[in-house]
Amino acid sequence: MRLTTFQKVGQFLQKAQDYLEKSEAANSLILGVCQGLLENPERIKQPPYLALLELDGLPAAVAVRTPPNKLIIYSHLSADTLDWSLLVKNLIERQNMLPGVTGQAPLVESFAASWDIAKGVSHKPGLRLRVYELTHVISPGYSPGILRLAIPSDMELVSRWVHAFQIEALGEGSLDQARETARLRIQDGDIFLWQIRQPVSMAAKARPTRHGVTVNEVYTPPEYRGKGYASSCVASLSQYLLNSGWKFCTLFTDMSNPTSNSIYQKIGYQPVCDFNEAIFYHKNLPEEQ
Repeated sequence: MRLTTFQKVGQFLQKAQDYLEKSEAANSLILGVCQGLLENPERIKQPPYLALLELDGLPAAVAVRTPPNKLIIYSHLSADTLDWSLLVKNLIERQNMLPGVTGQAPLVESFAASWDIAKGVSHKPGLRLRVYELTHVISPGYSPGILRLAIPSDMELVSRWVHAFQIEALGEGSLDQARETARLRIQDGDIFLWQIRQPVSMAAKARPTRHGVTVNEVYTPPEYRGKGYASSCVASLSQYLLNSGWKFCTLFTDMSNPTSNSIYQKIGYQPVCDFNEAIFYHKNLPEEQ
């Protein structure tokens, strides 16, 4: 096994993009993050970690991280045949204080076990997610309303909804951070609202890849739930994205939320793979070097 790390995302993609695109929907997170690094490098406050493992001269696994986020890993090999030791050793040598790792479930468990042994620690499980892919929208029987692009005057509303989404989905988040996210995403034309007389639901496009794009930040305030607004918003946005030229849409769902998993399947999203998180470090640990 040979490990190569890269300082420039373009160099990393020259080696890894074709490999990742063989499972493009499953790798929408890694590919989308890399595309964001190419398009908006100024938004990354710390240098990314970009690594490729090769076996007999061919790609065997990749790892990508934009601090302070978790490491994202992928391999086409089965977890029980992978040796993560070179990657783990390199990360430790760089003094990377990993908060955790995310990726397809078996790979995460094998990497976390290797990390635990090397660091003398024990990980704990994080979110259990499922990746979905859509190539054709099934009409949900649209609720009243229209899909529209969020504009700067929606800033305060979108900030509150992004913050509420972060708290609900991730268990943490600050309003100031949500405002900055809302500002950038409205500026980029990523946020869409389902509106009747006023907005009642939100969804966003994110992380475009060569052939696909992700739908995320799906949020409906509690007082508007149960009326089909989220289904209408996501279905309408997904159709808009397909009409815009993307061949497929992806999204991630929390496996602990059966309602959202059911809703998305009813409008045409099909399961691709399961993602797990393993948590290594917490917020009270020292800042990264």
